[in-house]
Amino acid sequence: MRYDDEPVFRRSKWGTNRYYYNPHNPFGLALIIVTLLFVGTMLVLMANRAGPFKPSPARAPWSPPPYDYSRPSPSISPPGP
Repeated sequence: MRYDDEPVFRRSKWGTNRYYYNPHNPFGLALIIVTLLFVGTMLVLMANRAGPFKPSPARAPWSPPPYDYSRPSPSISPPGP
């Protein structure tokens, strides 16, 4: 059997218009392997929350600036008439 004559994609036999990778074609088999590796890697990254799935760093809670206000010193002279 010559695998070079096989198409890369085959039509599904379930009566739909969907296509699937043909494992009898070398390029179709390579696409199957690459797809499985890609999906497996993404699942591992999602499970470990790494890579593009890493959560953004938590912000530090807001803290107000230090209170440095002091009252004015009392005046020595009594207030004017």
